[in-house]
Amino acid sequence: MLCKRLANGELDVALVSSFEFLRNPIYRIVDDVCISSDGPVYSVVVAHRGKISEIEEIELDPASQTAVNLLRCILGELGLRPRFKSGVLGSTGCQPAVAGSLPTIRHARLLIGDHAIRFRESHARELQFWDLGEQWKKHVGLPFVYALWLIRPEVADAREIATRLRALRDQNLVTLEKLIGEAAGTSAAAGEPKKVEREFLSRYYRENLHFRFGERQKKGLHAFASLCARNGLLHKHKFEFSLV
Repeated sequence: MLCKRLANGELDVALVSSFEFLRNPIYRIVDDVCISSDGPVYSVVVAHRGKISEIEEIELDPASQTAVNLLRCILGELGLRPRFKSGVLGSTGCQPAVAGSLPTIRHARLLIGDHAIRFRESHARELQFWDLGEQWKKHVGLPFVYALWLIRPEVADAREIATRLRALRDQNLVTLEKLIGEAAGTSAAAGEPKKVEREFLSRYYRENLHFRFGERQKKGLHAFASLCARNGLLHKHKFEFSLV
C-alpha cells in the first residue's frame, strides 16, 4: 500500500490519500496539484436500496482510508450510526473483490474508483447510489480533496520534484482528449461501446474530477480535518501546509 510505504520511508514521493497527510502531517505537499471534486464525483459512492437513514450496516471498501473516513464524517454529521464491516480484498490485496452480496434495505456497500464505476453500470436500474462528493458539497459547501502528492521531509530536491509534477499535470491536461481517446479504445477492445465510453470518460475527467489544489481545495481539506477530529477519527486537526 502506497501510504504505508511512504510512511515507512520506502518511497520518497507518492500520490496518496489526503487522510494520510492529516494523520501524519510531516510531509511537504506539492502545491496546486491534487485529485478533488466540487460536487458529484461519481466514483466514490454508497450503493444502497431504500433510505440512507434506514441502513444498519455498510460494507467498506478497504482501498481508501480517505473515502472511508469521509463516509464516517458525513454520516456523523447526519446523526447516523450504522455498523461498519470490512469488505473483501481481491487477489491483488488492494482492490475489493468484484463478487459480493448486493445491498439490501438494511445493508449497503461503499465503492470507490473503477470498481464503483463498473458496479454502477451493472446495477444502475436496481440500486441507488449516494455520491459522497455530492453529499460533502451539500453539507460543507467546499470541494473535497481525495489525494495529494506528498514528499517526505528529508528529500533534498523537493521543489524540483514538485515543479516537474506540476508540469506533468499540465501536459496531461493539454493532451486530455488524446488520453481519453486511448482509454476509450482500450475499453472498446474489451467489449465496451467506444462512443459511450468516450462520452463518459470526457464527462468524468472534465466535470467530476479536478486536479488543482487551490484555496478552496485547501479550505475543504481543513474542513475535512475538523470533521475527522469531531468524529473521533483524528486526535487533533490543527496543522499547517508545507507547500513546495
